Amino acid sequence: MHRSRRGGKAISRPRQAAALLAAAVTITAFCAGDVLARSYPFGPRTRNVNDLGNQYVPFHAHLWDLLHGRAEGGLLVNWQSGYGSSFLPDLGTYLGSPFALLVALFPRDRIDLAVYAITVLKIASAAAAMAWLLLTLRPGRWWAAGLLGASYALCGWTVADADYNPMWLDGLIALPLLCLVGERALTGRRRLPGVLIVALAWAANFYTAYMATLGAALVLLLRLLLARPPRREALATAGRAALTTALGVGLAAPLVTVIYVGTRHAYPGRVRQFAPVPAGDVAARLLPGTYGFGSPALYVGITALLLALALPFHRAVPVRIRTGWTALVLAVALSLQWGPTHLVWHAFATPQGSPYRQAFVLCGLLVIAAWHALAYGVPDRRALAAATALLALVVAVAGPSTLVRWYTWAVLPLAVAGALAGLALLARAGQRTRLAALAVVLLLGAQVGETAATSAVATRLRLGHLDDYEPWGARQDRQAAAIAGADDWPRYRTEPGREQTVGNDPLLVGGEGAQYYSSLTSDVLSRTLTALGDGWTSRGRNVQSLDNAVTDVVFSVGARVHSPPDPHQKYLSPVAGPVTVTRRDVPPLVTVRSEPATRPFGPSPYRNQELLLGSRVYTVPRVAVRDDAGRPLRSRRVGTGNALARPEITTRCPAGTQVYLWAPHFSGTARLAGTGESARFRFEFPRNRAAMEPLGPAPASGRVGIELRPDRPGRIPAGAVGCLDTARLATAAAQLKAGGATEVSVSDGTVRARLPAGSKGIAVLAAPRIAGWRCATGDGPEHPAADYHGLIAVPLDGTSTSLTCTFHPPGLRLGGAVGAASLLTLVLLTALTAIRRRRAPAPPTTTSPREHVTTAL
Repeated sequence: MHRSRRGGKAISRPRQAAALLAAAVTITAFCAGDVLARSYPFGPRTRNVNDLGNQYVPFHAHLWDLLHGRAEGGLLVNWQSGYGSSFLPDLGTYLGSPFALLVALFPRDRIDLAVYAITVLKIASAAAAMAWLLLTLRPGRWWAAGLLGASYALCGWTVADADYNPMWLDGLIALPLLCLVGERALTGRRRLPGVLIVALAWAANFYTAYMATLGAALVLLLRLLLARPPRREALATAGRAALTTALGVGLAAPLVTVIYVGTRHAYPGRVRQFAPVPAGDVAARLLPGTYGFGSPALYVGITALLLALALPFHRAVPVRIRTGWTALVLAVALSLQWGPTHLVWHAFATPQGSPYRQAFVLCGLLVIAAWHALAYGVPDRRALAAATALLALVVAVAGPSTLVRWYTWAVLPLAVAGALAGLALLARAGQRTRLAALAVVLLLGAQVGETAATSAVATRLRLGHLDDYEPWGARQDRQAAAIAGADDWPRYRTEPGREQTVGNDPLLVGGEGAQYYSSLTSDVLSRTLTALGDGWTSRGRNVQSLDNAVTDVVFSVGARVHSPPDPHQKYLSPVAGPVTVTRRDVPPLVTVRSEPATRPFGPSPYRNQELLLGSRVYTVPRVAVRDDAGRPLRSRRVGTGNALARPEITTRCPAGTQVYLWAPHFSGTARLAGTGESARFRFEFPRNRAAMEPLGPAPASGRVGIELRPDRPGRIPAGAVGCLDTARLATAAAQLKAGGATEVSVSDGTVRARLPAGSKGIAVLAAPRIAGWRCATGDGPEHPAADYHGLIAVPLDGTSTSLTCTFHPPGLRLGGAVGAASLLTLVLLTALTAIRRRRAPAPPTTTSPREHVTTAL
C-alpha cells in the first residue's frame, strides 16, 4: 500500500521545519553581513558593483516598466536600448526567474531595494531546498539539515560571486531541486513535477541550470552505484531521469533556443584560455574571510567542512557510503582544475569573468557529504581529530596565499572553536535537552557569525577592484524627469545622454538611446556604431551614447539630455550643474534614399556618417600632434616620452564649424585652446574604446589647437579632427524629413510607416539590422530586411505608399516546435501512466519503493 496522507504529512513536517530554519538562518546571516559592511540597504556603501549596477538593476527596472505598461517596446523588441534590440534573449538571460516578477511590488524609485529583496529570497530558497533534499537523502536531525542548508546557500560562491550576479542564484536553487528530481526517478514517482522543475530551472537561467543538471546527474549516478539495484532497474531509473530532463529542457526550449541563437549573433567576446589557480588559493577559499576574484569560492562554513572531512573516518557510516561521497567530492574538486572538464562545466566555452562559476556544485556536494557524516550520528573523537588534522593541513597550505588576510585569522579560530565545541556537546548530549540546545546554539552562532563576516569581507573588498554605481537617487530623479518632459516616441527619440550613470541608462531612467550593455549585444550594432565613431567598454558589448549632431539626425534623436558628470565615478572630477535638454529638428524614423550610397564604410567615422546621412557635411583636415615642447610627433603617440604631460593637436577648420575629436585610442582629457570645458576620453586596451567628442566651435581665425592631458599612453589617428558645417547638416536633415515617412507607428516588434507617393530607392528604418527583421511594402509578401550600412532597409519601386516591418526572434520558431513536441509527449505519457495505474492491481506490500532504496543506501 502507498503511504497514507497522515504518514506523508508526518514525514514532511521535519523537512518543512528544516526548510524554514534554513531560510531564517540564511536571511539573518546574509543581512548581518551587509550590516557589518555598511552596505545598501543597511549603510551608505553601494552594493551595485559591475554587472549588478550596469545590467541587472536596469533590466529589472525595464521589467517593472513592462509590467506596469510604461516601457517602449514589449517582449520582442526593446526600443529603449541600442536604437532597437531583441529583448526576448535578454528576458531569458537576466529576467527568466519567477522571482523577477516581484519587482512589480516595489515603487519604481526603489528598484535597488527590489533587486536586493529578490536576491535575499533566492538565497533563502536555495537554503530551504537543500535542507529538504538532505532529509530526503537520509533521515536525521531537522535542525542540522537546516544548518547545513544555510551553509550551502551562503557558500563562498554565493557571497563572493553570485550575490551581485542574481541570475546565477537560480542555479543555486536548481541544484537541490534537480537532485530531488533524481530521487523521484530513483523511486519511480510521478514524472510531471520533475519535468516542471527542470523546465523552470532551465527557463530561469539555463547557464547555471546546465551546471546544476551535471551535478544532479553525478549525485544520481552515485546513488545508483551505492544502492546497487539490478541492472534492468538501474537502466530504468537512468531512463526515467533522462526522459524527465529532456522533456523539461524541451518545455524551456522556446526561451533557451532564442538565447542560444542570440549568442551566435552577439558581438564576439574575448577568447580566454583556462589557467588553474595554485593549490594554496584553492585551499584558502575553503576558509572564512577570504576573497579573490578568479579563484573557486568553496567556503561552506567550518562546521560543514569539518563534518565533510570527518566522513572518511566516521566508522558508523557504511564504508560504501563514506567512500562514494568522498570520492565524488574529490573528483569534482579535481575537475575544477583540469582544462577539459573545466570546458565541460562551462558548456565548452571559458567565461570572460570568473572561470569557476560551477563552484556552487562542489559546495553542494561538500554539504551533502557533511550531512551523511552527521545523519549517521555525531562523528566520534577519532573522526573529529582526523578532520581537525586535515583542516590544519588546509590552513597550512592556504597560509602563504595572498587571499588570506587578517580577517581570516580573526574569524577562523572562533569558528573552529564554536564548531568543535558544538559537535562535542552534541555527542555528549544524548537525551539531555539542555545540553543539546546549547550545542545547537553554538553551532548556529558559529555559522551565522563566520558567514556574516565572510560576506562582509567580500562586499568590502569588491568595492576596491570593481566598478561601482550609486543606487537610485536625486541624479536619476532629475534625469528621469527631464527625459519624461522631452519624450515623444516614436515621432523622435530622446537620448538619455553621453554623461552616463550606468551602462544601461535608457532602461533605468528612460528614453531611447544608443547605449546598451548585455551579453547579447548584437555584432551589427557594435560594429556599426564603432564605424560611426562611438565608444564602448566591456570589449565591445557595452555600447555607449554618441554625442554627435550627424548621428542624431540619422537616428532621429530629436531631444538629447545633458547631465553633469556622475560624481560617483572615480575617474571623473565632480562638476556641478543642472540637467538640460537640447532639441533638434530631425527626420522621422523611416526615411527614403532615392540614390543610396553603395560603397562600404571606410576608416574615417566622419565619412561613414556622411554615407548614412547622404550628404557631405564635414571638413576633415590634416592634423599635427606636438609634444610638450611644441615639437611635431610623427608617431602621434601621446602619454609617453616627450608627450607625457601637455601634448597638443593643431589643425585648421572653417570658421564657426563645430570641432569634433575622434581619438579611440586616447585616454585623458581634451579641450579647445582658450576654452574652459574639457571632454573626457576613456581608452584601455582591450576593454575600453573612447568615443568621438564635440569640443566646440572653431575660432574666426580657423586655427584650431586642441590641448591634451593624457593619463596613459595612447595614439591620435591621422583623421582625428572633423569640422562640421551645421548649415549643411540642417539642409540635409530638412531634405530627409521632406522625403521621409509621413506617419510612423511602432508596436513592440512591428513598425508601420506611410510613405510619400512615388517613393523610389530604399526606405531606411533608423534601427540596427539585427537578425529577425522582415519587411513588406504595400500588400506584398514579407522578405528578410535588406542592410544599409548596418541599418534596416527596404527596396522601393515607386508604387507602394506603405511599409511594414516585423521582428521574428531568431530561434523562436525552432524552440516553439521543440516545446510543443515536449508538451505533447508529456501529455501522452501522463495519460498513459494514469491509465496503467488505474488498471494495475494494488501492490501487496506496505513498504514503499522509497523505503526500499533508503534501506539499501
